[in-house]
Amino acid sequence: MIVAFAVATVLLTTLAIGLRGVAAMRTTSDFLVASRRVSPLLNSAAVSGEYLSAASFLGVAGLMVRDGVGALWYPVGFTAGYIAMLALVAAPMRRSGALTVPDFAEARLGSPALRKLAAVVVLVIGVLYLVPQFRTAGLVLSVVSGTPYWVGVLLSGVAVSATLALGGMRAATYVQAFQFVLKLVLFIVPAVWLLTQVGPEVRREALHPVEFTHFEARTPVSFRIDATLDVPDGVRVVGRDGEGQAVPPGEWHVPAGSTIVFAEGSAAPVPKDSVAPGSPGWENPLLDLGGSGHPLLATWAVLVATMFGTMGLPHVIMRFHTSPDGRAARRTAALTVALLGVFYIFPGVYGMLGRVLVPHLYLSGATDSAVVALPAQVDAGAMGGLFTGLLTAGAFAAFLATSLGLLLVVSGAISHDLVPGGLRQLRVAVVGAAAVVVPLALLALSFDASTLVTWGFTVAASTFCPLLVLGIWWSRLTATGAVAGVSAGLLASCGGFALGVADPPVPGWVSILLVQPAPWSVPLAFATMVVVSLFGRPQPWATAAMLRLHLHEHRRMTFTDRSTLARDLGHSSWTARRSSAVRRITRRLVR
Repeated sequence: MIVAFAVATVLLTTLAIGLRGVAAMRTTSDFLVASRRVSPLLNSAAVSGEYLSAASFLGVAGLMVRDGVGALWYPVGFTAGYIAMLALVAAPMRRSGALTVPDFAEARLGSPALRKLAAVVVLVIGVLYLVPQFRTAGLVLSVVSGTPYWVGVLLSGVAVSATLALGGMRAATYVQAFQFVLKLVLFIVPAVWLLTQVGPEVRREALHPVEFTHFEARTPVSFRIDATLDVPDGVRVVGRDGEGQAVPPGEWHVPAGSTIVFAEGSAAPVPKDSVAPGSPGWENPLLDLGGSGHPLLATWAVLVATMFGTMGLPHVIMRFHTSPDGRAARRTAALTVALLGVFYIFPGVYGMLGRVLVPHLYLSGATDSAVVALPAQVDAGAMGGLFTGLLTAGAFAAFLATSLGLLLVVSGAISHDLVPGGLRQLRVAVVGAAAVVVPLALLALSFDASTLVTWGFTVAASTFCPLLVLGIWWSRLTATGAVAGVSAGLLASCGGFALGVADPPVPGWVSILLVQPAPWSVPLAFATMVVVSLFGRPQPWATAAMLRLHLHEHRRMTFTDRSTLARDLGHSSWTARRSSAVRRITRRLVR
């Protein structure tokens, strides 16, 4: 009952705030960038709310339970990416005057083909990132309330699409800022309560991990997907008659939809080709993906994907376009780093306690739900139910806030970049995109949410990161080079994923570079852009376009249409002032 009330409150509040943006919805600019009037403080809270997705609220702690302390490198990469974005991307992107990343690509390089390609990349990133949000919403709601998996997926899809269709970016801004504060409170307060309730013995065990080898109490485990377990001697389950039954050693195939009740003192089986939480190496500060034996390479792969991917996430970049000017965009990025730093102190607390209190979740692949499962393990009464409801509400706030931004950029790519249309078409695109993503999420229950999110980061790092960095800081970039580099990065990252899923018989270090291809796909995209551009010649207005991105604004810029944007970036007769400052900047850019 508490869980249902908490989730309903978050959903209704989201819809109510969405209605606030209806009155201000008159133009495409209103829908996509809230008329560029969002203050740095409100914007930084909205960016933080948008960025702290299911992977942050639940996924990091779940990865710690399953893979060990090395999973804390994920939030390090998430936050470090914002520092790079603050230094290289935030202010110049706002000064460009574009509405979307494809907008910027065409305006900077004068290539409609590049615009279409960039829109396709936005769709790929959006799907890879949206599916795990809806998937985890369905999983968490089913774990804590017993509802079918599809209920949470459908609720999330309806709430997000309705909010955006009604209020656009302005509504999304208010919702995301509110939900960031909500997530922060509902993440910190339960963590403090858990630490005070578990007692010194559990805290000591959390700091000195031991392998999960047996069940200390009678424990039901629900398997939502098929699982193959390696059964050692001593595994006992509780039958329908309430009596303990021994399970013969060997492989045990558990069908989806089964609930197995393990007896008190029973030995713990191990999922095939995995290790139990707390096994030797669990406390290793590096991340050993899939037990490959190459933790340093795996850690670098995750860091490259998350850090460079943050610089290329289209829903985050679009958020900077809502700032009044470049200075406000830079302040927004700086405040966001501080807010994220506060939040990321606490996933480690949930991960360490989850390994002690709910290690059995790794048997069914449900470690993503470890955070919301902890309160009931500490207190089976009213307080445990209350904090379970609060954490579930915070988790739903995380799903909805991130999904709002992602669905917005997907609909923008469809109806503003691929098939240009007006405000009505944008609203139709929002509903249509949600109608496509929800069925995909229903089919994605067996996929790991953090893996899908990291794939989205990898595609962004391999495509938009080099496009933005070189487009902003290198005047010799050409449209042909940009198209070649984005295409190479997209094909390399997606091709690596496809081969990794096929699980070919390759050495461990090669399998890491297939599952997480960022260490080679990002340099490949940068090198392709540079080499191809060097064989061509930039347009005559390239230097003027660069100046527009780096000179401080002397007036508030508004977006009218593509021809105006192209003119302002230097595609026609626009020229820079003949001042000594401009000449110095020009010489620096041309070198």
